[in-house]
Amino acid sequence: MKFLISVIDDLSNSGTPAEMVAIDAFNDQLRANGQWIFAWGMQAPETATVIDNRGGANSETGHPLFDSKEHYSGLWLIEAADAATAKKLAFDASNACNRKVELRPLH
Repeated sequence: MKFLISVIDDLSNSGTPAEMVAIDAFNDQLRANGQWIFAWGMQAPETATVIDNRGGANSETGHPLFDSKEHYSGLWLIEAADAATAKKLAFDASNACNRKVELRPLH
């Protein structure tokens, strides 16, 4: 089963050197266990824009979808045998990056 772990940040700070060491160790563990698919950090929400070209609308907002204190700041795509394993990995991810995370199964 594949899962998305989204990192939630309040933009108060970016990853510290110690957090980056913990994230790298978590990533290494995922790779060693065959659970790694992909991971990446995201730019600040101010860089986002919502684009809608349904029916040729050619519309762009110039801002993120949501105006919120918290935003997604990174993600992991993982492979896990079951939801319980994915949940454990999400807890480990939250600990490693020192942020809240959202776990969501993929179709």
